[in-house]
Amino acid sequence: MKNLKQFEGTETYVLDPELKKIVNITIALEMPLLLKGEPGTGKTLLAHAIAQDLRLPLIALNVKSNMKAVDALYLYDTLTRLNDARFGDSKRNVKNIEEYIRMGKIGQAFVSETKVVLLIDEIDKADTDFQDDLLDVLDQMTFDIMEIDKTVPAKNRPIVIITSNAKKDLSDPFLGRCNFHHIAFPGPEMMHQIVRAHFPEIDKHLEAAAINTFYALRRVPNVEKKPSTRELINWARALQSDPNFHAKELGKDGYVPFLGVLFKKSADLDQAKMFVSSFKGGS
Repeated sequence: MKNLKQFEGTETYVLDPELKKIVNITIALEMPLLLKGEPGTGKTLLAHAIAQDLRLPLIALNVKSNMKAVDALYLYDTLTRLNDARFGDSKRNVKNIEEYIRMGKIGQAFVSETKVVLLIDEIDKADTDFQDDLLDVLDQMTFDIMEIDKTVPAKNRPIVIITSNAKKDLSDPFLGRCNFHHIAFPGPEMMHQIVRAHFPEIDKHLEAAAINTFYALRRVPNVEKKPSTRELINWARALQSDPNFHAKELGKDGYVPFLGVLFKKSADLDQAKMFVSSFKGGS
């Protein structure tokens, strides 16, 4: 495939300079990029943005706690083969096992006729065996289908983006095969750019009031999940849609509408309500 253009971000995905550099060097070196950061900082969305900007297909593997690496590579559908053998009404040749092999998400990325962006999302949900089994697959860009004694090489080496919420430590060998970037939570200046990217015509008073109040609400004590960028975007959309909303009053005397858009757990929402009740004359 011809050389890809540099990743520049998209209209709604605002890049900081360091993230832009690590993405482009990762693509050039053809190494996986491991992203860490608190939920809602844009780790998963980065893979979507790369695919959009470079005009490549996206294949996403959502890792589950009980997932084995082979599940991400391929599936041998023994049940369908058994039924075909019993009832004899299939056009498949039951003696040909390969007709009952279905590619998993990583397998789909490997056999794709075009280069793809492969997102391995929340790898820390799986156990270390999953990580270790993927080491050689991602390094050598091949895997074996044991049932038919066949090696599957990647037709086009995918751009591999791996995300982790740091719930579990990843093994040193796995980390050694990846480039790494920690996506820090955006500061106010970056957050203004993000909000404007999503809402180019947003009222400036609403923008300033919403962002100031948002950062105040991230200081609510004893919450399990702080509101993230994703929640702020949805909250700004909710505020704009309310004809009775007054930006100049936001944060004053406990006036913070739509708290349930920002806090998604009952205990967190209760804490937030108590917190905003203490607002006097602004956030």
